[in-house]
Amino acid sequence: MWFAFWGSLVIGGVVAYLAEKWNFTHHGVLQAIIIALGGVILLFMAKVMFGLSFGRPGVDAIIGALGALILIPSEAVARKRRGKR
Repeated sequence: MWFAFWGSLVIGGVVAYLAEKWNFTHHGVLQAIIIALGGVILLFMAKVMFGLSFGRPGVDAIIGALGALILIPSEAVARKRRGKR
């Protein structure tokens, strides 16, 4: 389980870097990596605590990273539109 956790973090970082490199997101490499790692950790903890999983740990890492990269900026844009900061 220990190697699966660290491997998931590495995969999440690579996904975030590639998302920035391919102009999928536009917040900067460091910010994208932090956001993606948060998503990976949340999904990994959900797997450990509740048994929720999409398959292998690598697939979970990719889905968690992409999910966080899509959801976090969307929430910031929606909050800006509503006039809240």
